[in-house]
Amino acid sequence: MTHRQEGNPIVAGVDPDPGQRMALAWAADEADRRRLPLLLVLAQNVPTPGYRPVDGRPSWEEWNQTLHATGDAVLREAVGFVESRHPRVRVSGMLAEGHPAWVLREQAQNATAIVLGSWHLGALQELFTSAAVTLPLIAHAPCPVVVVPESEHITQQPPYFVVGVDGSPRSAAAVDFAFEEAALRGAVLRALYVWHAPPLGVLDEDAAVQDCRRLLSETVAGRTTAHPEVELHHEVVRGHPVQILAKASEHALGLVVGTRGRGGFTGMVLGSVSQGVLHHAHCPVITVPHTHDR
Repeated sequence: MTHRQEGNPIVAGVDPDPGQRMALAWAADEADRRRLPLLLVLAQNVPTPGYRPVDGRPSWEEWNQTLHATGDAVLREAVGFVESRHPRVRVSGMLAEGHPAWVLREQAQNATAIVLGSWHLGALQELFTSAAVTLPLIAHAPCPVVVVPESEHITQQPPYFVVGVDGSPRSAAAVDFAFEEAALRGAVLRALYVWHAPPLGVLDEDAAVQDCRRLLSETVAGRTTAHPEVELHHEVVRGHPVQILAKASEHALGLVVGTRGRGGFTGMVLGSVSQGVLHHAHCPVITVPHTHDR
């Protein structure tokens, strides 16, 4: 049977370290499930100020040639990894110059999803180092961004996804994508609305929770018709959204959340929940922009 591959590709950022392959494996599996092509992107920055190799400073041309040769070798190995894992996936590699966040942002314009690896950097590292890639990309990408931890992750049977719901259009887009993923994997879907009491409290907590249940029901309504094969569980939970979602997805195939707005690379606006789960979740985190943002 022909394995047709049409549509926008899955794009995966390639880590130069051949030992970091969890994100690449996730991207290859997703491309195979969705029958989409896979584009592997390795972005190389310009040399840092004060660069001095031990055997003297080479010319720019020599440095550039060496950098490209190394990058080509990394890409060939990554392509070979995908081909051995999924021979039917049409995979290609792209070597680009520039900061990875900018390069991947350009590729995101025509991608089904962007897939990155994560090493659970601390919040200050992720937000303020020049190597930060994930948050700027999520702030600007018009497609879902998948952040896959490189640490070992143990899933639970039956397999399940978790999606965070808050009643907004952006969380509705996340629910749509979560249903797609659950259907592709034959997984259960847990839709959680986390109610966090405001600092000054509310007059009637029970009424507030009931309102959350109404919003949750309205958000998931109709989607079970489109995906009748997906077993859906939805509930309202009291607590801090980041803590509840991270705990609920501890052994999940993935956690899906919406993003809140886009801004500049140095002054971006991202939902505090989507930021928080990136630092605390141990499963792949999928951030989904609202269709209006796309």
